Order: sequence, then structure tokens, then C-alpha cells
Amino acid sequence: MTLAAKISLGCIADDYTGASDLANTLTRAGLRTVQTIGVPADDLALPEVDAVVVSLKSRSIEAGLAVSRSRAADQWLRGRGAGHVLFKICSTFDSTDAGNIGPVMDALRADTSEGAVLVTPAFPETGRTVYQGNLFVGAVPLNESPLKDHPLNPMHDSNLVRVLARQSRTQIGLVDLATVTRGPDAVRARLAELAAKGIGAAIIDAVFDRDLETIGLVAAEHRLSVGASGIGLGLARALVSTGKVKPGRADGETGTAVGGPAACLAGSCSQATLQQIANAERVMPVLHLDPDRIITGGGEAQRALDWAKPRLAEGPVLIASSATPDQVAALQARHGRDAAGHAIEQAMADIAENLVKSGVQRLIIAGGETSGAVVDRLKIPGFLVGVEIAAGVPVLHSVGGKADMLLALKSGNFGGAEFFADALRLMR
Repeated sequence: MTLAAKISLGCIADDYTGASDLANTLTRAGLRTVQTIGVPADDLALPEVDAVVVSLKSRSIEAGLAVSRSRAADQWLRGRGAGHVLFKICSTFDSTDAGNIGPVMDALRADTSEGAVLVTPAFPETGRTVYQGNLFVGAVPLNESPLKDHPLNPMHDSNLVRVLARQSRTQIGLVDLATVTRGPDAVRARLAELAAKGIGAAIIDAVFDRDLETIGLVAAEHRLSVGASGIGLGLARALVSTGKVKPGRADGETGTAVGGPAACLAGSCSQATLQQIANAERVMPVLHLDPDRIITGGGEAQRALDWAKPRLAEGPVLIASSATPDQVAALQARHGRDAAGHAIEQAMADIAENLVKSGVQRLIIAGGETSGAVVDRLKIPGFLVGVEIAAGVPVLHSVGGKADMLLALKSGNFGGAEFFADALRLMR
């Protein structure tokens, strides 16, 4: 059927792995959820759902383009009845001072005539908390954590009130933890107070899961919110607790088994992914690509395919372009940041496309930019969200595409040490 039924919750995600994280969170909370790749076509056949997460690849592109794509997604979702739309961002607020969170928020806020928008990347389950407007990763401020050194969007200020104020045209306020702990009425009063002063958005503290539930109840009464999957969890629980959504299966459904050959591609340079690759070498063949040769046209993609194809009949393989932060910095210095990143993403997409043509039906992708490039190349319009592999990473069953496939799209820092083996066990 086409997606004619009313959507209870609409979401716009600024990258594909973050979209999977959010869709997984909503599914676990009992919402029937589909993740689409880009703004869906009107004739895309989808099952009955409570929530749709529209995945964009807009985190690191030019701000005007990010705004136009986000507005198109918002219009599509609201046209299907979504009264509330969450603009989903990264839990590490990956955005430089010239980044896109502020401009997209400003545009969506203007379109919805919203007063003051609640904003939080907090997700305590994954160690992301916000206190007095400062984002913490575990026990340390973001700017003191290893996550500060993202190759595209480094974050050197943990105070999100300041960070968002440098991007947005509106004033940014704070709803502190003391207010949140007093409950929804206190948050409503504080938000109204800020709006009366002309403040257009407020970073809201969250340290515990119960804080997300308070935030979700208040946010659901408005037309727009901004945040990571934590606020999505709060919104989902609010929809269920208020009776607006009847909870479905918490573990999701991905349909019948797909089978077929499996391959893993790793483009992330995070410490977590580097460790996962090292551990995978004990259980499957691993090929490490030469990033310099990728950028200079040294035939690395063809070398990877020649290496992988004879091995696929024997079991999964892993192909990695990942490198340490020092190696990435040196590579960017030699070739330029944008040129290096684009060349590697397209090489990984070339490899994925040809692996699928060779019969691969199960793909595991590590890295947000890599995942975006691969899914775009494969032209898969959407996914039904299934069981969780690791926190924030579900099994995805393709919907509406030419091939029947299972995929996992992992942000660089997500997953345990044995992530690749864990994913393969669940992707049957």
C-alpha cells in the first residue's frame, strides 16, 4: 500500500546511520517504523506505520542545500499527517560554527510558526548527557573526549548554548536540569517564559531516561523539536502513554530470511571502528585499502573486488578504508579534506555496488558518510526496521528496491568490540 495512513511522528535525520539509530529507538519503544532514503516518492509501497524517519545526507553539505532538503522532507511528512516533526541530529552535536543545525532549525521553525523549540542531543543510554547546557560523553565534556576530533565536524566547545547561538539567527536559551526534574509543567512554564522574551530555541538538560520522558511529553505538544535519538525515545513514550499510538512489537520485524553472501565495509576512522576491524580479523578475511591510492586513482576499488569475489563463497569478508586520526589528518593535508573524503566515499560505493551485482545480499557498513554513499549508490528507497544489533544499530530490510537485502548502517562510534560478528549472526 502507499503511505496514505496518518503518521503519528515524522522525523528528518541529517545522516543515514543516525536515521537508523533513531528508527531503531522508535521501534524498541513500540512504534512501527520505516526509514526512507531521501524524501519518498508518493507511489512508494510501504507497510502501515506509526513513524517515518526520512534519511538525508545533509550534515556536512552547504547550509542552503541542507535547508531546502530538510524543508522538502518536512512538507512530505506533514502532508501525511505528522503533527510533530523531530529534526534528528548527532548525539555529539557534530557541527562546526558554519554547520547546518542552526540554519535547518531556523527554517523549520519559521515554516511551523513555532515559538521556542526544545533542543537536546542527550541519550543517557549511550553515555550522552547534557547538564547546564554542556554536552558530556561519559564522564567528560565533549571537547575533552576522543569524539571531539571528528574528521569533518570537530567539536571543541561542549557548551551547546554557545555552539547553537553561533549558527542560529535566533537567541538560544536554557532549560536546566532543576527545571526538568520538577516535571512537565515546570518545563512548559520555562519554555513559555523563554518564548515571551523572543528566544527561539532552548537547549534542555537531560541526565537520566526519566528526563527524556518529561521532555518528550512537552515536545509532543509542539510541532517541532531538535535532538538525537534520546528525544525520539521521549517522544515515542509520550505517544504511547497518552494513547495516541498503540504499541506494537518492541523487537520489530524484518520479514523472511534473505540469505546469500555477506560483506562488511568500514569507512569510519573512529577508535571504536578501528578496534572492531582489528577484532574481525580473527574471524573473517580483512583487506585494508590504501587511501592515497584511492584518491590518486590507483585502482584500489578494483583490487578490493578482485580480492573479495573468490572469497565470498567461503564466508563474509571485510574491506576497510579506515585510518587513525593522525593518518587522516596527513591525508587531508596532502589532498584536501573534501577531495579526500569524497574520493574514499565513492570508492566504497563502487565496491558495494559491484559486490551486490556479484550476489551479495547482506551488507554491513561502518561510518555515516560511507553508509550514505553506499545506500545512495544502491538506490534503496527505504527499510523496515528490525531487531537491534547494538545500541542504535538495527537490522534493516530493504523496501521497494530491486534487490531483497539486509543491511546494517553503523555510526563510527557505535557497537561493541565484536560488532561485525554480532551483526552477521542476526542478519540471516
